[in-house]
Amino acid sequence: MEKQTPTILVVNDDGITAPGIKVLLETMQQLGRVVVVAPDSPQSGMGHAITIGKPLRLDAVDLYEGVEMYKCSGTPVDCVKLAVNRIFKGSKPDLCVSGINHGLNNSINVLYSGTMSAAVEGAIEGIPSIGFSLDDYTQQANFEPCAKYVKAIATQVLEHGLPASTLLNVNFPKTADLNGIKICRQANGKWAEEFDERMDPHQRPYYWLTGEFQLNDQGEDTDVWALEHDYVSVVPVQFDMTAHHAISILNSWKF
Repeated sequence: MEKQTPTILVVNDDGITAPGIKVLLETMQQLGRVVVVAPDSPQSGMGHAITIGKPLRLDAVDLYEGVEMYKCSGTPVDCVKLAVNRIFKGSKPDLCVSGINHGLNNSINVLYSGTMSAAVEGAIEGIPSIGFSLDDYTQQANFEPCAKYVKAIATQVLEHGLPASTLLNVNFPKTADLNGIKICRQANGKWAEEFDERMDPHQRPYYWLTGEFQLNDQGEDTDVWALEHDYVSVVPVQFDMTAHHAISILNSWKF
């Protein structure tokens, strides 16, 4: 029996015209039929936000030849929800890939990332899902070194699937000389935020979020270590946020 061509949903958070999504969809075209649903404007840092207080727009666009594409007025998660509900109409794609993001989504960044939240939503829908990010925030970012690894990882997921309720968080260092792939755990780190206070022309204060990343983990099995040593980091992520190790502790309390 002839194997069916897989259908691949491509999403992102940088917007439908971002250079990273172009490399991702072109790579996915080598593996199957591609459908793109992406925000009509950048949505970085949106996390798992959804739109509930205003209507959503979903419009077909013709940006790349031979690719079915739609721009969405909502968040990255809205894009996945609309794709499953209105475009695929219940016949879910074989794979959902998100990115390639401008900037890393390693360590604690996974919680804030619109890129990863779109992939999480795909996994919630039961679709094998992967988020891809590159350590380069500039519009001139070179995504081409990522392409062969994107293809290799996506090929393995299409072939083997993923464990239930699990997706992959893939990050690339900013180098063309990659050392290969490392399967990692999420590093223990956090952002030490500061808010830069300024004054508007009416002498009312306003704030810009600033800060720096603090690594609290010296392990050599983390995504931070892998990226610092020019490896592609691959972290299996789950959306079940239950702290299973704490259940027995709470059961010992006297409520």
